[in-house]
Amino acid sequence: MKNVAVVLAGGVGKRMGSPVPKQFMQLGGRTVIEYSLDMFCKHQAIDEVAVVVHPDWRGELEAVVGRNQWQKLKKVIDGGAERYMSSLNAIMAYIDEPDDTNLLLHDAARPFVTPAIVDRVVAALQSNEAVGVAVPSTDTVWEVHPDMSADMTGMQMGIPRLVARIPERRLMWRAQTPQAFRLPLIRDAYQRALQDPQFAATDDCGVVRRYMPGVKIAVVEGEEQNRKITFVEDLKN
Repeated sequence: MKNVAVVLAGGVGKRMGSPVPKQFMQLGGRTVIEYSLDMFCKHQAIDEVAVVVHPDWRGELEAVVGRNQWQKLKKVIDGGAERYMSSLNAIMAYIDEPDDTNLLLHDAARPFVTPAIVDRVVAALQSNEAVGVAVPSTDTVWEVHPDMSADMTGMQMGIPRLVARIPERRLMWRAQTPQAFRLPLIRDAYQRALQDPQFAATDDCGVVRRYMPGVKIAVVEGEEQNRKITFVEDLKN
């Protein structure tokens, strides 16, 4: 069995509003992306590492790689316009690998993923085709009505959102990455998804859940420190 960690760094910083994508911003003397790449390259259970990056930022990534000389980093893959396209490009880059290959897809914007999280994911892959990482929600979560009052325009006009349902908090977990899959499973899930004209996704486990509903997705516990950097303020914490 081969474990391949894929760091998804195809974003260009739209939500952060910065000319520099967050994965290439400085954090504690290193770029954000260096932290997760370094951890995966040093983890004994990871056999190979790949990075998905926007073509415009390939040169910056090559500079990062040159500073570190990671031996396990084997592929640099072009990213797509949407996150799911980056995942798909990674899947296609390994499409000819044996069926017992596992892909661990990780957001570059989560620099503080730990070896212990990867240990739990790899262990769960021994008996599961799909594995997600999550932490229990400490907040009550509200589901709101999907009507006109729920869009940003409505909120800016002072129109309040309406609560539709309040799920039981003990059942709510906040998803993190890496999300890991046997290669044939995630390949087939995306093949089905691409036949759906309404397909849109921000989460690879969500693709499996929707298009391979018979597959059970195991959940292992993540860590609060494995947070996602979304805004400039997150780099200061």
